Amino acid sequence: MSPEFLPLLFPDPLLRRLCDALDLDPGLIAQDFTDPAVQPVFAEAEVLVSSWGTPRLDAEALAKAPRLKAVLHAAGTVKSIIGEEGWARGLAVSSSSGANALPVAEYTLASILMAGKGIFGLREEFRAQRSFELGYVHPEVGNFGRTVGVVGASKIGRRVIELLRPFDFEVLVADPYLDEDEAAALGAELVDLDSLVGRCDIVSVHAPDLAETAGLISADRLAAMKDGTVVVNTARGRLVDTDALTAEVAAGRLSAVIDVTHPEPLPAESPLYDLPNAFVTPHVAGSHGNELSRMGLFMVEEAERWARGEDLAHRVDPSTLWRQA
Repeated sequence: MSPEFLPLLFPDPLLRRLCDALDLDPGLIAQDFTDPAVQPVFAEAEVLVSSWGTPRLDAEALAKAPRLKAVLHAAGTVKSIIGEEGWARGLAVSSSSGANALPVAEYTLASILMAGKGIFGLREEFRAQRSFELGYVHPEVGNFGRTVGVVGASKIGRRVIELLRPFDFEVLVADPYLDEDEAAALGAELVDLDSLVGRCDIVSVHAPDLAETAGLISADRLAAMKDGTVVVNTARGRLVDTDALTAEVAAGRLSAVIDVTHPEPLPAESPLYDLPNAFVTPHVAGSHGNELSRMGLFMVEEAERWARGEDLAHRVDPSTLWRQA
């Protein structure tokens, strides 16, 4: 991994637990598997603890690690580091994507609640006017009985649905790999995407960034949304047609809470920065600050399971990896 991530992912108590579970040298941080200092250790390694900045485990790298059996990745997706060669070897690969899903879902919940309450627009009005009418009831806001649509039953999408359960929302979900029984168990109604965008007051995007999902929330689907619908995107910017969303928000018909954009960052002249019904944040919904240590904790616990000969709790399934983020 890149060395700056080690103390953030594994602060001292976690690093001690990691060293208790695995025979490792925390002072040896590999960024290049051909490094002469790394090669002797890599040749004997059975477990690789990795994170952002890990070189790809291609055929050449795997040839230098004949004993490697497991990769514990203290970050999200493993697509960039594990290729066909690694899966063919039968590597046990675990990821902290589940840990990273938690703050994204929390950000989403906060966005849904505040959007339903009209907080983003009302705050802009209050800041401009510096006054308000005490006791005035805003008829257009409120979260009671709102319909929320979750696009994608990913780890994050499922966690969002779970967090929405205590509230008085009707929750719809659209996902081609989900069936009605699974949706009902989650606490949501399974619908197709076109039905979802037409029925919902708030549409929250949690699908993976794939060639098939580029422009998933298209101009036509944005146009099909009811007046006043709020679009929340914490997935990837490519999933939403930026130009069409900008036009709808600029017209005042839709509102948006967007942590990710396409391109990223937006050009400095984008109207979304200044529109009162757009709330734009700089890709911060995922793990930051002390949340990184939760990602480390997930892999420390995996290392402890591995040392005890137990199954990994967060093992990546290569057969479904292609349709995940």
